[in-house]
Amino acid sequence: MKLLMACLAIAISFISSSAAFAKEPATQMTILLERIYVDGEVSEEIKQETITSMKDIWKKYEGWQLVNLDDEQIVFQKMVQDISPLLKANGYFGLTKDGTLSIFEGKPGKSSRVIQSFFQLDIKKLESHQQERLKKGIRVISKDRYKEVIEAYRPFAVTQ
Repeated sequence: MKLLMACLAIAISFISSSAAFAKEPATQMTILLERIYVDGEVSEEIKQETITSMKDIWKKYEGWQLVNLDDEQIVFQKMVQDISPLLKANGYFGLTKDGTLSIFEGKPGKSSRVIQSFFQLDIKKLESHQQERLKKGIRVISKDRYKEVIEAYRPFAVTQ
């Protein structure tokens, strides 16, 4: 009986030490998180993480799509069903000089930085209040407003 207990103790000890060897070594890696917004903007977040188990990484980033994996970096991507923080903070619909419906960073006229362009408008078909709204800038405050403005001006798009 003592011999059986001793063998059992040795077997348990061996299994425990083998499990320790089976664990992946801790590795420092760069995690790149890419968020792609409805408006096409892409934000990136870079993290340094010590990875002890790939299983833990898959669990931690569940809902993210793996885009790339190498010895130094893991890249995950996620589609965000909202407009980007940049548009929410400072986005305005307006017209470029050639009459293209665009979103500017800041009010049109004061800002020349176009964040996103859509389609050229037949300005002659717009009512004067519609032209004035675009001249002043229409604030982008939500995904619904974003879609609403694009659809409201789509009928005035120049067709070729």
